[in-house]
Amino acid sequence: MLLWLLARLAEVPAGLAWTERMGALEKITLRASLAAAAGFALAMLLGPRLIEWLRGRFRESIKSDSIRLRELHRSKDATPTMGGLFIVAGLIGSTVLFTDLRCAYVHAALVATIGLALVGAIDDWTKLRSAGQGISARAKLLGQIVTATVATAIVYGQHSALPHLLDFRLPLAEISFPLGFAFVPLSVLVIVGASNAVNLADGLDGLAGGCLLFATAGMMVVAYTAGHAELAAYLDLPNIPGSGEMAVLAGGMMGAVLGFLWFNCHPAQVFMGDTGSLPLGGLLGLLAVVTRQELLLVLIGGVFVAEAVSVMIQVSVYKWRRRRIFLCAPLHHHFQFLGWPESRIVVRFWIASALCALVGLASLKWNIHETPSGGPSTLASTARAVTMTNPTSSLPVAEPADISFRASRSPRR
Repeated sequence: MLLWLLARLAEVPAGLAWTERMGALEKITLRASLAAAAGFALAMLLGPRLIEWLRGRFRESIKSDSIRLRELHRSKDATPTMGGLFIVAGLIGSTVLFTDLRCAYVHAALVATIGLALVGAIDDWTKLRSAGQGISARAKLLGQIVTATVATAIVYGQHSALPHLLDFRLPLAEISFPLGFAFVPLSVLVIVGASNAVNLADGLDGLAGGCLLFATAGMMVVAYTAGHAELAAYLDLPNIPGSGEMAVLAGGMMGAVLGFLWFNCHPAQVFMGDTGSLPLGGLLGLLAVVTRQELLLVLIGGVFVAEAVSVMIQVSVYKWRRRRIFLCAPLHHHFQFLGWPESRIVVRFWIASALCALVGLASLKWNIHETPSGGPSTLASTARAVTMTNPTSSLPVAEPADISFRASRSPRR
């Protein structure tokens, strides 16, 4: 919406100097910041009203097969859930306001957000309206797969126009091989896996939200870099025209999560529920798919990976040997059973998540090789000569050095 408004203002006679200065609002870094502020403001505005509404309709009872876990979480009984509603509202609102809605990657993100939020809302509503644990695991997984497949198909349509974007690259080994249509099932696996991993981590007040902030910040930097010709060449990353819009979306996501944490910090006034955890995790996976950094997500989202792996190990070993590796899974419950206070677990998981994001971003420098003269052996010096127009879209991507304001050009970085 902002870019549409700027395009209309650009039609005003150039004699008005203020219209030229408005070009700064096109920059991705500024729009990402504005999206974060808008996402936070919308979440803060909607939060109290929705919490009050949810308190009378959607209070979550503590359901667990573990007697000890029910005892530990007794104080949380009847806390309102489905707080993900105002996270999603803040995210969608900031996306509509500050991203370029002509970008196909934004379309994929909106499909993933709305589709996974709907699956999560149905699951939450079923839990609250029955004595069971929500919709069946098969139905829930099917809904996630269908949503992820539609979002992935949109991304595939964009990436297939630039064949190298369908290559799977192994970090450090400098090996890549074409995926072709196999890109689709791999991407669905990443999106659904990330969605469920974040869902598993949503078990303590503020845990999933805080860890999401660091992981999303890391992937936002990657998305911005992939959309910037010179930075992508310098770091030897695939240059993906239009991926910078995903950085704006990530900014809105961070702002909305921050607004939610205002009400979710211990003791929580509201829980995220599957309504929030499924779409947020799915978007984290989609960021990795768009930027072709699926393996990097394993590092940046290390806390979520650890949570998911702990469950897989616990279930597999118990079925095989009738033994438990952890006192309780997911991993954060293991530390609860060790006697750690909830606030200590949450803050230490936040610290671990921040470290994972920092190490993941630092690992991008491993792809840079120095030439004998001491300069990076990348294509940064010739990046301006590379065509940056997306052949599958009418939306061109501006050169990083071009700071003039033209309505016919897309947002600059």
